[in-house]
Amino acid sequence: MTGFASLRTTVSAILMGGAVCAAPLAAQPVPHSPGQPYAARNLPDRIVLTPGADPVSEMAVTWRTDSDQAAAEAQIAPAIDGPSLEARAKLVTGTSSAIITQNSQARYHQARFTGLKPDTAYVYRVRGTAGWSEWLQFRTAAAGFKPFTFLYFGDTQNNILSIASRVIRQAFHATASPALVVHAGDLVAQRDDKVHDDEWGEWTQAGGYNYSIVPQVPATGNHEYIDKPGPDGQEHYELGPHWTRQFALPGNGAEGVKATTYYVDFQGVRFIVLDGTSALDLGTIDSQTRWLDATLAASKAKWNVVAFHQPIFTCARPSDTEKLKAAWKPVFEAHGVDLVLQGHDHCYSRLTAEGGKTVSAKARAAGAPQGPVYLVSVTGSKMYALNDRAATQPDRVAEDTELYQAVRVEADRLLFRTYTASGRLYDGFDLVREGDAKKLIEIPEAQGAVRRCTGTLGPDDLPCSAREK
Repeated sequence: MTGFASLRTTVSAILMGGAVCAAPLAAQPVPHSPGQPYAARNLPDRIVLTPGADPVSEMAVTWRTDSDQAAAEAQIAPAIDGPSLEARAKLVTGTSSAIITQNSQARYHQARFTGLKPDTAYVYRVRGTAGWSEWLQFRTAAAGFKPFTFLYFGDTQNNILSIASRVIRQAFHATASPALVVHAGDLVAQRDDKVHDDEWGEWTQAGGYNYSIVPQVPATGNHEYIDKPGPDGQEHYELGPHWTRQFALPGNGAEGVKATTYYVDFQGVRFIVLDGTSALDLGTIDSQTRWLDATLAASKAKWNVVAFHQPIFTCARPSDTEKLKAAWKPVFEAHGVDLVLQGHDHCYSRLTAEGGKTVSAKARAAGAPQGPVYLVSVTGSKMYALNDRAATQPDRVAEDTELYQAVRVEADRLLFRTYTASGRLYDGFDLVREGDAKKLIEIPEAQGAVRRCTGTLGPDDLPCSAREK
């Protein structure tokens, strides 16, 4: 057995928790992304910024190096208008952890920047064995309310670099100074035709430097988990090894799920991130529901936005996610949640009333207050066909369509806009607060033809790529 084949076999055993079995792996080469595999080098890569528990005064960064860089070292300084950035830089040390993947050994590093001033620009850089990264600039959150825009991406998951990246880059190109990015899970596939480490390499490459200067707010999907054989002979979900290394999250979430649930208060919005996979498959739904209820009850934010992966109201699957609906929907309604951002279904849906779009339209015309707005979206290449309810229940749907969302936050309204991969406005509404109530105003210029497949023909006059779920 060659040295590489031996390493590959050992790594697979470590990831799956089983015994080393060389013969099957040796017969089948590991499929890497086109070009060079995503092996760690002596300069930092995969640099990702995340908000601290209080992004007014804290941010965090993660990065990867080869295994020779043992220490997590970063420098941070107030941003100035001249080039002498290092003159006021302070050294910040953090934590490091080794990882062994199909791309050999590497180390992930994390550093937290604390004691920062509100609404202030800073620069930072991180160290690898061959030297520092470039200086990267971010801005802390304002101490009180201040208007801002955030981006929301559905599943990237498949063909992340080759196809999904153009949507991500279009979103950053077209959106003026986004302050945050929310990801609704399945950032990678982790059970697809590429090795896990390559997929995480593609994910960070797709976002590029944007992910290192704009704080990322990710939710886990089912594909952030790996299938691991248990003592009962059945496969069980286990959080993949990259998640806690790639994201330095606040850790203020539900008991037993602090690695994947958390909240962030940002300039008048409380972002609450849940873990649907853990709730459905790992027995944490009660813990998450109690925490969700308490976190919403304690919120003093003007707006409350919840993000998780598996949608309560599905646009592709035959049935809704009844377990989550029974537990979480009453909490959303009791506390007046504004937006519920989801993925998983690989189609687009905006739903404002469980009874359907006709019921919703009549209620709006009668002046009834608007409850939570449920969104499902997809950024990557995998597409699912719309289900039978899609024609009557959601207000707006799309099939075989890559999308991104830009949300403008103002004191008395949220301006929600959905764009296609080419930058065309596809859906839009304003959620307007009037006292203790809200009303939803649809944007007429976003009410063009619905993108659906007709038989085997897709909305771009090409074969429909959406498959039945």
